Amino acid sequence: MTTVDSSTTTQGPAPASAWRSLGDRVRHGETVRIFGALVILCAAFSILRPHAFPTTANIVNIASDASVLLVLAVGGTYVILTAGIDLSVSGVLVFAGVISAKIMAALGGQSVGVLLLSLAAGLVAGLAWGLINGVLVAKARIPALIVTLGTMGASQGAALLITNGVDVRDVPFNLVLSVGSGKVAGVPWLVVIALAVAVVGGVILSQTRFGRYTYAAGSNAEALRRTGVASARHLIKVYAVAGLLAGLAGYLSLARFATTTLGGHATDNLSTIAAVVIGGTSLFGGRGTMIGTVIGVFIPTVLQNGFVVLGVQAFWQQVAVGVVLIAAVYLDQMRRAARQRP
Repeated sequence: MTTVDSSTTTQGPAPASAWRSLGDRVRHGETVRIFGALVILCAAFSILRPHAFPTTANIVNIASDASVLLVLAVGGTYVILTAGIDLSVSGVLVFAGVISAKIMAALGGQSVGVLLLSLAAGLVAGLAWGLINGVLVAKARIPALIVTLGTMGASQGAALLITNGVDVRDVPFNLVLSVGSGKVAGVPWLVVIALAVAVVGGVILSQTRFGRYTYAAGSNAEALRRTGVASARHLIKVYAVAGLLAGLAGYLSLARFATTTLGGHATDNLSTIAAVVIGGTSLFGGRGTMIGTVIGVFIPTVLQNGFVVLGVQAFWQQVAVGVVLIAAVYLDQMRRAARQRP
């Protein structure tokens, strides 16, 4: 969708043209088709369960479920745009949630200061894992698949060691009441926070030099390096952003479920990658939009929710998400091959 060459990576932002380009991609690109697929999916479940799926309560539930995944997917979009991959987000989410919960338990109380301090601790924990990923990928030149697979296991193991494998449940009621289940103008705070993260991530991606460097890192890394950009440092920053957002997702998950849910995030990395790729971001890097990711997040979320409403076994939910991911990657390969034809 958007590519960056060596002639544009060092130029300053051009807001008007950038927004026009984004509008063209939305109107004429695959974003419309992805949104159409989501509408068809929702319509199908609504027809099959008209008294359960399209209700206000279920729509709010879907949006809340999608919120944590959206925060992860914003970071995942940046990583995949560089032709990288981050499998560690599920483990980092759990680890950051454990750190936040332990900080709150140690400090006690329900004050805003305690909640903010625990949030900061969770963000720092996520950022630390992201920096580890970035340094090993960019400096040690270890394949991202191996690095993030290793840190996924390490972060999950560290979380289990800290808690002795037992979920932390003494989460302050104020956190659950305000962030986890609270609403503003009828919209859950979780949704508001996730959308704010997506908007900020989208603006940075489409309007700033950091965003153009991210596209360039995936589409033409050598050209980026020759323009004088410290490409390795930029790659570290991208993985750090993904880790930071995984830390935020861990805090939001803690607020939503009032527990660390140690065993409840095993497939979050798969769902994150599926959402980003379904949203039109190429696994080969250099192409994608944040709007596409936002829409893509809702497809696996709606699938899982619809299966629950239909009474389908949970095992089939994972099968469906895996099949959709494979189909999305296959279509991406077909589009890439079509563009390369003379």
